[in-house]
Amino acid sequence: MIQRVALALMLAFGLPALAQDSAPEGNQGFETVQAAAAADAAQAEPAPADAVPAPAMSAVPEAPTAAVEPSLDQRIEAMIRPVADAVSGQIFRAVRVGGTDEAPVMFPLIVGWLILGGLVFTVYLGFINLRGFAHGFRLLRGDYSSKRDAGPGEVSHFQALTSAVSGTVGLGNIAGVAVALSIGGAGATFWMVLAGLLAMSTKFVECTLGVKYRLEKADGTVSGGPMYYLSRGIAENYPQLKWFGWKLAIIFALCTMLGAVGAGAMFQANQAYAQLLNVTGGAEGPLAGNAIWFGIGYAALAGAVVLGGITRIGSVTSKLVPAMALLYIIGCLFVILANIGQLPAAFRMIIDGAFTAEGVTGGVLGALIQGFRRAAFSNEAGLGSAPIAHSAVKTREPITEGFVALWEPFIDTVVICTLSALVIIISGELAALQGSALAGTAQGVQLTSAAFGSVVSWFPYVLTVAVFLFAFSTTITWGYYGAKAAAFLARESKGVLYGFKFFYLLAVVVGCTLQLGSLMDIADALLFIMAIPNLIGVYLLMPVVKRELNAYWARLKAGQLRNFREQPEA
Repeated sequence: MIQRVALALMLAFGLPALAQDSAPEGNQGFETVQAAAAADAAQAEPAPADAVPAPAMSAVPEAPTAAVEPSLDQRIEAMIRPVADAVSGQIFRAVRVGGTDEAPVMFPLIVGWLILGGLVFTVYLGFINLRGFAHGFRLLRGDYSSKRDAGPGEVSHFQALTSAVSGTVGLGNIAGVAVALSIGGAGATFWMVLAGLLAMSTKFVECTLGVKYRLEKADGTVSGGPMYYLSRGIAENYPQLKWFGWKLAIIFALCTMLGAVGAGAMFQANQAYAQLLNVTGGAEGPLAGNAIWFGIGYAALAGAVVLGGITRIGSVTSKLVPAMALLYIIGCLFVILANIGQLPAAFRMIIDGAFTAEGVTGGVLGALIQGFRRAAFSNEAGLGSAPIAHSAVKTREPITEGFVALWEPFIDTVVICTLSALVIIISGELAALQGSALAGTAQGVQLTSAAFGSVVSWFPYVLTVAVFLFAFSTTITWGYYGAKAAAFLARESKGVLYGFKFFYLLAVVVGCTLQLGSLMDIADALLFIMAIPNLIGVYLLMPVVKRELNAYWARLKAGQLRNFREQPEA
């Protein structure tokens, strides 16, 4: 029954593939929340925090006149929009926490749910995000992994980390940070870093559980993630709640599968095309009108990786993630060094803005909300996506992958998002924005691009390369996540596993050729619905993680765990 439902939903999502080619739009996409009241009027509701501006040739279609027949994607959009608005409105529901009637300060409840999880896990596990950080690095470099027999699994600790990071480091690290600062001011950076540190604890817990309750198959492959610790873990520790765990697992898997299609395939391909179209001349450039060919090429590149499973994804991301991160970090450092005299003032702006936030919508509370929101939507801690990748690690100690996972929010939020913020602040672009008529409005990648362009005129092209690589890495990782969710619903059927992968690649082409913002909105909502069943299960199972942690620390301190760097294999 579950298999038939899953296949029916996949077919329903696939109907747009029959539509005709049309110019791409900066659709609502990955890491979305409802637009702030001061958002640019050109953005659709609910507007994405990370959406990259669409090319000038593309615009949201107005109501067609009698002489113009609406295209298929316009008709689909009109049918789905009411559903998308209703679903998005519920999952991204916000409550007023301050401000005035004219300019209320709203706090998204889903952000509170995610941040609360990080706070609870940090305190419950004795600030494991800080005291386990160094040990995570030692595990990453292989100090405690035998080269002869690392244990069951498919990838190394480093490959598991880069696979997961490739799914989180994306457009949000560039455009989303700009949105947070343009609305919340420089002080949003402080709260973003704090939320990133709390997120490290959430990743520790959920990735440990992902490995502990994974399914190890006879052919050497593994399947893991929330689907498995919700079904197997809750059944083992709370037999009376076995039925509840299975319901949570099914909800999670359905949301992962469909969310991956919209946010991982369609949106990422759409935005990659939109960015390249912009820098190659827009409507007059060589890519104009060739969205379908770009989509086919993009899908072919992604397919070469996705169809190879986590082993190939890990092999590619272990090279791609360091390369793209290094490219972006070098670009950021170049801008910072060119304005090095302004660095102390930039840090003062961040600290002062975090606790005074004068001139910022909502004051200190507004800065805090924007920082927390950006971190929560960037590192995905609590959504349950990362444990799917981390579960494939070669290890006999589930807790070790929890230590490794600490580095994921650190890289994504504490390092890359913070560098993006510093570039925008130190270049003077944020101050210029706050002194203009656009002060307080949501500004995306154009603000980051202007900051890069303030140093070297061709630096925005470097940014475009980074955007493309970030989008591509997200596409390949979410293809794996969605396929694993589909296989879980179909009782580990390989036919469904590969069938979903081909369907996913078809959605990549569709994403480039259609303007279907409603599907993107629904996909976003499904992604954040994942956090509800996932964190319910993690709360129930966190005592398991604490027992595993205490036992592991005791053996480590007693010298019972061999350090292969200090005691090499013969």
